Amino acid sequence: MDSILPDDLLERILSFLPIASIFRASSVCKRWKEIVRSRRFLWNFSGVLSQKPWYFMFTSCDEPIGYAYDPLLRKWYSIDLPCLETSNWFIASSFGLICFMDNDSGSRLFVCNPITKEYRRLEEPQGLKSSDYSALAVSVDRKSHNYTVAIVKSKQVPGNFFQWDLSIQVYDSETAMWMTSVTEVFTGWRAGDESVICDGILYFLIYSTGGGMVVPDNRHGLIMYNLSTAYSHGSLIRTFIPVPCSLTCGRLMNLNGKLVMVGGIGKHDRSDIIKGIGIWILNGTQWIEVCRMPHKLFQGFGELDDVFSSRGTDDLIYIHSYGSPALLVFDMNKRNWKWSQKCPVTKKFPLQLFTGFCFEPRLEVTP
Repeated sequence: MDSILPDDLLERILSFLPIASIFRASSVCKRWKEIVRSRRFLWNFSGVLSQKPWYFMFTSCDEPIGYAYDPLLRKWYSIDLPCLETSNWFIASSFGLICFMDNDSGSRLFVCNPITKEYRRLEEPQGLKSSDYSALAVSVDRKSHNYTVAIVKSKQVPGNFFQWDLSIQVYDSETAMWMTSVTEVFTGWRAGDESVICDGILYFLIYSTGGGMVVPDNRHGLIMYNLSTAYSHGSLIRTFIPVPCSLTCGRLMNLNGKLVMVGGIGKHDRSDIIKGIGIWILNGTQWIEVCRMPHKLFQGFGELDDVFSSRGTDDLIYIHSYGSPALLVFDMNKRNWKWSQKCPVTKKFPLQLFTGFCFEPRLEVTP
């Protein structure tokens, strides 16, 4: 039958297959292999609005090895990640590209496509060299494929527990240049390791250290920074948005251009003890609650303040306990929870931790 179909029609048909099926199709015959690798096929594939995001789960605390979950075919795949040296590097993703940054000096940065294995090392950013906390974010333009990388660094002012130096460094792939957009001193708050870019706005969580602006019952807050506008000194804290309730931790993600937060809900009398997990979407400066994890699913996550990993894109959110490879998937459109197929890994020792990240598998995007 495929000999009857002209190449252009066959290309269009293959471009609508899931990524994993495309790779299998390329091994059917020489003709299909040449089609899948052709520039015209990649152009056709770029017209596919989105692929369901995969979730890569690290199965080692040190080595960057693990499995990627495909929600369309409900299968796990063993894939190798280029550039990444350990599983505890900072990781951010957007439209087919993943950005890695080492957690020692923050001087080694790579952008790669985990499907095609193409990668590029970015030059070292200037400005604040060392930091106590760093947050990494990346945003890819779906039409031009240009990308922006943002790093938020926070370092305690020597001899002052309440004051923290904060800087934002931004990389533009079109100019291949870094720019230090903001340097500011926060009093009573510091940045952490959570940030994301939505519609040209960089959002990052800050954490109370006492001694400054006090938000009752909340240890967290949200700061927003317009990447296209240069803010004057002292203006970032004015963009402060309170979190919706007392949180033990928060995870930020971009779902179809909207800022979504998955947070651990703290107990009223012990804000460091988690009693549930909620999902909120930011509308302007107001949080709208989407859903809370059913208690029967939440059982087993533990009671400490920071006990789960969560990442998402498109319309899927992935959540799992640090202590278990069991992966829970929440569909924002259908508002339902579902366990993934069992990850092909077993716990080797009691204190083994599992982390991960999600990404949209794309063939046509290059770093």
